[in-house]
Amino acid sequence: MPISVEVRDPRLHEIIDIHAELEKIATGFEFTEGPVWHPDGKFLIFSDIVGNTMYRWSEAKGVIVFRRPSHMANGNTLDKGGRLLTCEHATSRVTRTILENGKAGKVEVLASHYAGKELNSPNDIVVRSDGSIYFTDPTSGRSKYYGVPREQELPFQGVYRLNPDTKSLTLLVDDFSKPNGLCFSLDESRLFINDTNRFHIRVFNVRPDGTLSGGQVWAETVGEGAGVPDGMKIDQQGNLYCCGPGGIHVFDAAANCLGVILMPEHTANLCFGDSDLRSLYICATTSIYRLRVRLPGRPLN
Repeated sequence: MPISVEVRDPRLHEIIDIHAELEKIATGFEFTEGPVWHPDGKFLIFSDIVGNTMYRWSEAKGVIVFRRPSHMANGNTLDKGGRLLTCEHATSRVTRTILENGKAGKVEVLASHYAGKELNSPNDIVVRSDGSIYFTDPTSGRSKYYGVPREQELPFQGVYRLNPDTKSLTLLVDDFSKPNGLCFSLDESRLFINDTNRFHIRVFNVRPDGTLSGGQVWAETVGEGAGVPDGMKIDQQGNLYCCGPGGIHVFDAAANCLGVILMPEHTANLCFGDSDLRSLYICATTSIYRLRVRLPGRPLN
């Protein structure tokens, strides 16, 4: 189908071809999330939270089940060793899975508790170039539809840094209403984290020891249509893509919203993929879409 775009700044044309096709590559899911492109295997892994299943898609084989049950998995990424990191709603865990020829191998729990209390429900996850893992922990997975209803043990919804070797967990921020998507700046000197309930994106300075300072509001996702601040990625020119009302909001490095890629379904997350990292893979409720863009995405560490 032809792409639909709300242009707020003509510079958007340098990033998005308004004549490009929005391709639906898979459909029939309940609530898609957590896309991650595997550059060596040339496949996409994504979650269907409500369907309690993780899938793998490739051009050659289409959609196949990767893991079922998935413990209502949400966000996914790859670590420096090419292993899969997953946030699980139903178990409140962050896990690491060895990939064996593209299939799920041994699973190891990296985090499940903080200060003796169960994590809320890890949501989205990124890896810094030093191997450290950052993830958000809202309460979404303790609700009836997106997880398993249960009482919250922690008195806050935090953002954490996880040492993958020692499995030590450091609480970085605890003043969010609902922390969700996150991504690093190109030089990793800043970490962007959005707050779903407040419809804005905050920016933090990353200290040498990996902790954070600052946290001022960087931008707001303003617009019409279904969607809230959710999944977030950055391209190799420093432009930030954030899910929000109507679809995917594209910001330049100075926080100016250049426009919105309008989506036919509520959009929750996205990632860059294919060999040139110029395909935007988009998780939008029941379907996975692909859109070719002009600029490549930031590669995973």
